[in-house]
This record gives sequence, C-alpha cells and structure tokens, in this order.
Amino acid sequence: MSDTIRQKAEAALAEVEEVSRAILPEPAEANAIVPLEQADATAGGEIRKRMDEIDMSDTNSIVSFGSAAQAELQEISQSMLQGVRNKDVGPAGDSLRGIVTTIRGFSVSELDVRRERTWWEKLLGRAAPFAKFTARFETVQGQIDKITDDLLHHEHTLLKDIKSLDLLYEKTLQFYDELALYIAAGEEKLKELDNTHIPAKEAEVQAAPEDDQVMKAQELRDLRAARDDLERRVHDLKLTRQVTMQSLPSIRLVQENDKSLVTKINSTLVNTVPLWETQLAQAVTIQRSAQAAAAVRDANDLTNELLTSNAENLRESNKMIREEMERGVFDIEAVKKANADLIGTIQESLAIADEGKAKRAAAEEELKKMEAELRDTLAAAKARKDGVGDNAGTSVPKG
Repeated sequence: MSDTIRQKAEAALAEVEEVSRAILPEPAEANAIVPLEQADATAGGEIRKRMDEIDMSDTNSIVSFGSAAQAELQEISQSMLQGVRNKDVGPAGDSLRGIVTTIRGFSVSELDVRRERTWWEKLLGRAAPFAKFTARFETVQGQIDKITDDLLHHEHTLLKDIKSLDLLYEKTLQFYDELALYIAAGEEKLKELDNTHIPAKEAEVQAAPEDDQVMKAQELRDLRAARDDLERRVHDLKLTRQVTMQSLPSIRLVQENDKSLVTKINSTLVNTVPLWETQLAQAVTIQRSAQAAAAVRDANDLTNELLTSNAENLRESNKMIREEMERGVFDIEAVKKANADLIGTIQESLAIADEGKAKRAAAEEELKKMEAELRDTLAAAKARKDGVGDNAGTSVPKG
C-alpha cells in the first residue's frame, strides 16, 4: 500500500470514530397526538396555524393539506438519490429497472451484468477468462493499490451516506412530529365542522326562503362533501405518520450497518492490507526459491541424463562399428541365397520353354483339325449348287 493511501486511511479513521459516536434522538410515542384543548400555548398556536391552511371552499387546500411538511424531507431524499444508478440499490433497483425495461421493450437479463453467462459466451470464453488473462500481466503492487483505492472510495461513500442518513433521520423525525400537528389540526377542524359549521348551515337551509333553499341545500352538500374529504385526508396523514415511524428504525439499522462496514473497511486498510503485502512478499521469496531449486534440479537431471544417454550411445555405436569391422565384403549366407535363386531361375526358364513347345505343338494340331473341318463344310455347301458354296469355296485356298 502506498504512503498516500495509508495517510488517507489513517485520516479517515478520525471521521469513522466521529460518526460512530453520533447519537440520534428517539421519536415520541406513536400515539402522541395532542388535541388542541390539551396542547400548551406554543403547540396550540401551531395547531391553529395549520387549521388556517384549510379552506373548505377550496378542494385543493384539502387534498394538499399536510404536504408542505414533506417538502424538505423530499428534497433530502432526492439529493441522496441524485446520480445513483439502479444497480446501486440492489433488489429495489432491479424491480424499478424491470418496470422501465418492460415499458421500453428491453430484456432485464440482457442488461444485467450480474447475470449468468450463456453456454455460448462460456464457450467463447468471454469476460472472466479475459479478466484473468489481463490480471496476469498486472503488477502485484498495482493490484493492491487498486483494491485499496476501491476500499477508500467505498469508505468515503459510506461516510457520506451515514451523514446523509443522519440528516434524513432528523428531517424524518421532524416530519413525524409535524404530522402530529397536522393531524391534530385536521381533527379539530372536523370537530368545528361537525359541531358548528354544518349545524349552522343546516339551520340556514331550514330558515331560507323557498326560492333560496335549493342553493342553500347545495352549499350544505358541498360542505359535507368537503368535510368527508378532510376526514379521508386526516386518515391518510395518520397512515403516513405510522409509515414514517416505521422508517425511523430502518434508517437507524442502515446506519449501523454502514458504520460497521466503514469500521471493517478502515481496519482492512490499516491492518489487513499491510499483512497482505507481508504475506505476498514471503510468497514471492518462496516462489523464487522454488524456481531456483527447480532450475538446479533440472540442471542435475540434465547432467545425469547426458551421462546415461552418452554411455548408452557409446555402447550401441561401438557394438555396431565392431560388427561391421568383422564382417566380410559379402556374407556367405547372401552368396548362398543368390546362388540358389540363380539355379532356381534357370530351372524355371527351362521348364517354361518346354511347356511353351508342348503348347505350340498342340496348337498346330488343333489348327490343322479346324482347317480340315472348315474345308469339308465348304465342299458340302458347293455340292448343293445354291451359289453360296461357290463364292464361299473360292475364299479358301485348296489344300
């Protein structure tokens, strides 16, 4: 590990200890929603201030009631997600990417670099063999520096995340408390509507002239509908507050995991990596010693092999030379065989000549016999006086 990386790792140790000592406040109890009549002066003023945000004649004010409390929390979340890619959020990112790729028409498995390679890719040796081949030509120190650089990057990212989670936890807790004020304000507004405004509007409908009763009745229906919308909105805020409370321990758990990882990474950089270097240095020495011993062994083996092979070659060549020296110009066996072959050749020639004479004599007899038969046949044809014999007879000479 280089001195620069070691200095960075040691400098990060103080920051690791600082974030590890941070203690986050605990949330209030889940049901700590104080009604207006039980709230102190400060809380009561905050509740009334939020009640004033409700305009029963404006549907948008009811629908958006309480949303302002989440604006700052949303800004923090967006800043944490800025620049983060789907692969960085694990399974959640896979699900999100699955939706996007489905809409766009791509296959998630084709885009996922973590997917298992196909048999064709394995056959062609893509990715992994090339990475192994490349790693063979990298220096060991360069590989260690790359690992430590990556670890430092992860450490700084985790430290940044821990600090961001501290702020997110703080704003989430504020949002949790703010929701309690909005819920109290909404419930108080519902009480006013049920106990004051709606009965008053009902009385107006009853007291209105017959020509105005239709309009007044419509206003009453609108007010009751707005009241129901507000009740549903307050219920949604209660659900949101419950989910927000559940997210607080989740943030704490993520922080604790990040802190443990940061501590482990720092320990790896400060303690483990130097141990790697020591062990690798020993491995280099051992490997070089083994290579030197192998070279000496190969040299000794070559010497012994040369001695043995030279002795064997000398024995074989000496035997061959002595045997050739003791041989005559012609081997008696070769002369005997050549003489026997010559005698056999002469005898075969005489036998073949005699056989040829006998065959020629037999052929002459056969030819005479055939000539006599042909002459007799032609003579018989001429005796029939049909003209065929005359022509045929003249074509054969008389004997």
